[in-house]
Amino acid sequence: MAVADRYHSGGLMPGRFVYWMNVSLDLRIEHAPGEQGGGSWMRIGEPLHREFNRRARALSLMVQGRTTFEIMEKFWPAARDDTSLPDFLREYGRIWTSMPKVLVTRSRTGAEHNTRILRADDAVGELAELRARADGDIGVGGATLATALLRAGLLDELLLFTHPAVLGAGRPLFDGHDEPVELDLLEQDRFDDGVTLHRYAVRNGRA
Repeated sequence: MAVADRYHSGGLMPGRFVYWMNVSLDLRIEHAPGEQGGGSWMRIGEPLHREFNRRARALSLMVQGRTTFEIMEKFWPAARDDTSLPDFLREYGRIWTSMPKVLVTRSRTGAEHNTRILRADDAVGELAELRARADGDIGVGGATLATALLRAGLLDELLLFTHPAVLGAGRPLFDGHDEPVELDLLEQDRFDDGVTLHRYAVRNGRA
C-alpha cells in the first residue's frame, strides 16, 4: 500500500492487520518444511523485490511469529551492509532491521533489531489492544499467527503475491482453518515471471 493510501478523512487510518505472504496457485506457502520465503518455486526478481520494499516501508509495524522472524533474522541484518548484494536487498535489510517489530513466541525471551517480545499464550488480546492503538497498516508474518487473528475477527487484509506454481502439498495459507472467509478485492497487479499481486479486504474487517 502506498503511504498516501493510509490517510482517510483527514487523518491516519486506524490500525489494520495485513497478512502478507508469497503463495502458490493452490495457496501453499511452502512445499518442504522450513522453506517459507525461499522455495525454489518462488520467482522473486528485482522488480518484485522493489515492490516488497516499497510496501514494507509504508508499514507502521510488523508482527511476526517465531518461525517467520527467525527466517528473517538469519539473513536481513547481515544483508543491510553486505556490498556483495544488490542495492534492493540491502535496502530491505535496512527496512526490516529498523522497522518496529513484535515477535509472538512461547520460547524466546529476547530479540534484537527493534523487536519486542509478546508471549504467545495471551497474544490475541494484546494484539487486539495494539491494533486499537495503532495508526496505519501492521504487517503480519506467519500462518499460525494469521490464523489466530482471523479466528478472533482481527485480520483485516490479505496481501498475496501469487507465483505460477501448483505445489499439490505443503503448508497452506492458514493453519487448520476450515471456515469460509469472504473477501473483497482491493487491488491487483502483475510482475515479471508471471507473479501476480492480489490485495483483499476481509469482510467484517477494517477496509
